[in-house]
Amino acid sequence: MVLLYNLHPFGWQQVVPTRQEPWVFCCGREALLVASAPSACKVEVFLASSGAAAGAGPELCQPLGAFGTLGRVLRMAYGEEGDYVVTIEEKNQTLFLRVYVNWRCMSAGSSRVCVRIVGHNLEEPYPEAAKDQMSIIEIPLSDPPLCFSSCPLTGDLLVACKHKLILFCLKRLAVSQDVTVLDFERTLVLHVQNLIPSEVAFCAGYVAITTELEVLVFKLETAEKVAGNRRRHIYESLEPPNVHEGLKEDFYSVPLESDDFVICQQPVELLEEESRRCGISVTLESTGLFGEESNYQIQYVLYRRFAPDMSSFVFSADDAKLHSLQLLPMYETENSVTSDRGDPTKQELLSLFCFFSLPHIGYLYTIANLVELISTYQYSERSQQAVLTPRFLHVITSNSLQCFTVRCSAAAARDKDPYIDTTLKACPPISLNVCTLRMQLFIGLKAISHFKNHIIILTKADTEDITERKKTSRRLLSRKSDSIRSKVSTESEPGWNLYIVHTTSTLQLYREMVEYSKTYENVKTESCIHLLSEAHLLIRTALMDPDLKASEEKEELLEAFQESCALLGDCYSRFDTKDFHLALPYYKMSGLSITEVLKRVDSTLDDKTQKHEKGFIFYLHHSLYEDLEEELSEELAAKVLQIFYLAEPSQMPHVICSPCLKHVCPRIAMEYLEKVEAIVPSIVVTLTKASMALKIGDQERCKNELDKYAEMMLVCGFIVEPRLLRQQIKGQIIPTELAIYLRETRSGFFVASLLALHENNKIELEEADLYIKMLCAQEEDTVAQLLVDFWEALLVTCAQENVVKELQFKLATQYIWRLSRKQLPDTKPLKTAEDLINSCGHYGLIFPWVIFMMSLTPPDNQNSSEDLSKLQSLLCGPSFNIASILPFLETLPEDTISGLSIHVLCSTQLGQYDKSIDKLLERCPEAIIPYAQHELKDEHQALWWNKLLPELCKRTRCNGEYYPVFLSSLQETLSVIAMALELKDFLNVVPEDGNAAFFLPHLLQCSRRKQLT
Repeated sequence: MVLLYNLHPFGWQQVVPTRQEPWVFCCGREALLVASAPSACKVEVFLASSGAAAGAGPELCQPLGAFGTLGRVLRMAYGEEGDYVVTIEEKNQTLFLRVYVNWRCMSAGSSRVCVRIVGHNLEEPYPEAAKDQMSIIEIPLSDPPLCFSSCPLTGDLLVACKHKLILFCLKRLAVSQDVTVLDFERTLVLHVQNLIPSEVAFCAGYVAITTELEVLVFKLETAEKVAGNRRRHIYESLEPPNVHEGLKEDFYSVPLESDDFVICQQPVELLEEESRRCGISVTLESTGLFGEESNYQIQYVLYRRFAPDMSSFVFSADDAKLHSLQLLPMYETENSVTSDRGDPTKQELLSLFCFFSLPHIGYLYTIANLVELISTYQYSERSQQAVLTPRFLHVITSNSLQCFTVRCSAAAARDKDPYIDTTLKACPPISLNVCTLRMQLFIGLKAISHFKNHIIILTKADTEDITERKKTSRRLLSRKSDSIRSKVSTESEPGWNLYIVHTTSTLQLYREMVEYSKTYENVKTESCIHLLSEAHLLIRTALMDPDLKASEEKEELLEAFQESCALLGDCYSRFDTKDFHLALPYYKMSGLSITEVLKRVDSTLDDKTQKHEKGFIFYLHHSLYEDLEEELSEELAAKVLQIFYLAEPSQMPHVICSPCLKHVCPRIAMEYLEKVEAIVPSIVVTLTKASMALKIGDQERCKNELDKYAEMMLVCGFIVEPRLLRQQIKGQIIPTELAIYLRETRSGFFVASLLALHENNKIELEEADLYIKMLCAQEEDTVAQLLVDFWEALLVTCAQENVVKELQFKLATQYIWRLSRKQLPDTKPLKTAEDLINSCGHYGLIFPWVIFMMSLTPPDNQNSSEDLSKLQSLLCGPSFNIASILPFLETLPEDTISGLSIHVLCSTQLGQYDKSIDKLLERCPEAIIPYAQHELKDEHQALWWNKLLPELCKRTRCNGEYYPVFLSSLQETLSVIAMALELKDFLNVVPEDGNAAFFLPHLLQCSRRKQLT
């Protein structure tokens, strides 16, 4: 459906002062080129610039000159990349394809002209004066050219002949140091069966072809040839072998026996891979001149076939022909999306649109990324030609110039950002119905073109139209006073005119659309949203203009963009529409604060107690859920509570917990919570009431509220609303009054709640660390016991290996730090070492030899003993990384039993048994046998006789303080060796200078063991 608005997209118009009747015309940058009527071979050049002074009327286009052509111009187009003009000319009933290079010199008055054939000896005919002369490049063809198209990105030229397309690549040749000339090289021939082109479009490798009722779009791609393959000059298309058995087979198989019938095929639309079944084969023939490694393939994109319009009784083939084929590119440059222009070396194709039209309906497809029909245009009367621009679609009929909106910027925005339709940003949908902004009456419209924000139209009135206009004028004038005389002159009415119509500036048309939308504002219809969406897309398209630089105009456009977002946010927040959720992203893009939005919406309500629509509630709900730095006043905070109490009372606790409502009156909040609890009681409501009671200063009421539910159920409430425990202000996590209260009165419950938040991804480990440090307000180098309790509890439940490693390191270093400084915990630990050993697999059973060592010396302090036991248990665990804490062991001395036990544990876990034995023999020989019995087993059993026995023998030779300990340890060691070794091996390990009487009992023991076995 096409909506009709009576806006003013057209400003004022200029008449182009051509000396002869225009035949064809095109625009080249700032120049308008007009080919004269068939009787003359000349192209006039005009400056396509308004040149209007402020407050003055528009000036006519200034003539820049003219240049002659070699034949009568039938078609003409301008090549943006290369600044050339290409024509199809007729002379002596023969068609020629010519390219005019450096034509601006000729139009400026230079008389030097050079004619050359494409690709032939460019050096010889180019002296130093070459840059001051125009060159005409003759491009010989074996078949007459039908149409052509120039790629705006590369300047390559695609020429259509009967049953084939020829690609000419643009190249630049440096003739001398100061002179560079343009030339073309025939690169590829595409043989197209079953299709005679009437129009062709070429852009960024995409080729679009139309016949009277068919459209084919495919992409021409280059690919590296397989190494080692011989070069081939014929490359087949991507179609399957049975391509000729496609959709056209039924048509050609019908016997055409009578001229009394018109055979019409059924309409067909095939997209992407399906379009390969169109029945049109394309064979690629390389000329072999472009490069040794070039290889081409085609990828079918779109095929559509139409049926002729048989609604009228008299059928005319001209009433059913396709026309106005066009490819409109949009490019992505460094930080902006551009269309049609810009530096091609820095451009990448972002979106590509294909437009074609029947006499009564037009079609716009996007084809670059996703092939999709995005808009159809129903014309009020038969169209003659149409031209697509990034802003509008302009269509001419016999008597009117029509302006339609387009969806190119909406599609390009989504191609650039696939996630544009989120809660943070939005864009009007591509499927939004198009509308007609204006139908401007013109008599005898024949052709149309566009240049930037200008439309060029050619009018040519029939003789009957001129005569009738004169009669009407005379009748009107005869009714006026005799003093008014008619000044109608036949010379001033040649029957044709060429106009440049200046389109209205973006900002002016945007303001008109906004003003027009106010007529629908009170009735709250979709038309208001539709018109504001059109205005938004208009501004978005202007911001994509590559010529838009940092200027006052850009600032105004950005302000208008934000204003349009705010207006759309107003509509979606006030109207009862299915897309109410769009109020949130549009308000976000508008840059408005919550306070400003509240005032905007509140000002539109007649009744201040009126219930708000879903869109506004959705916006407010999501905004209050975010950790914004904005703080509402007490009055607005109370207003927000009233809004949610009427609309969504179940969300009241979450609203109160928002940082934006920091200044809410706690007594008013408590009143609303009691009302909500009577309607929808919940744990979150109870916890919020407890929080408000603390703000009032009533701790007893807080305790009573918390006692209503079991602690595990209260933990679930914190998971639903974690902001009851923490607030994020300016990027920093701040504890709430309720968190401080729970830390002081119910620390175990607080740790369990924080643990639940971490397990449910409500808080990260680093955030929890900072949060607890801030809550406990400890010195910078001191770790609160509450944080250690949290680490221990988290280690019990955590299953993520990386988090487990980090927790083990944190705990071990903290235990070492306390033991080295003899620092006691600031509060009583929640778990003992025994609790952790029984509940956590990462805390292992303390080895017996460690327990024996600790029994030799009584602990200085119970809490210090707990830290030591936890550290010993952690080191005895199965998964601890000993190497990570070795640098920290230097602070723990070995001259105490506790410190020695830690050092020996670490050495043993690292496999350094020799070092551990030395340390024990040196500082705690009483523990050497328990240590050896536990550690020296299996592959380490040989250390009994290789390490321990020699060391004990050496130490028993010296009478000292530990002599009895060494002697008994030696006796035990010999008993173990006697049971482990053969008699011969046992004799080998006994020292040669030993006392025979001392070793004899052990030798007998070893001998008897052998006899028994």
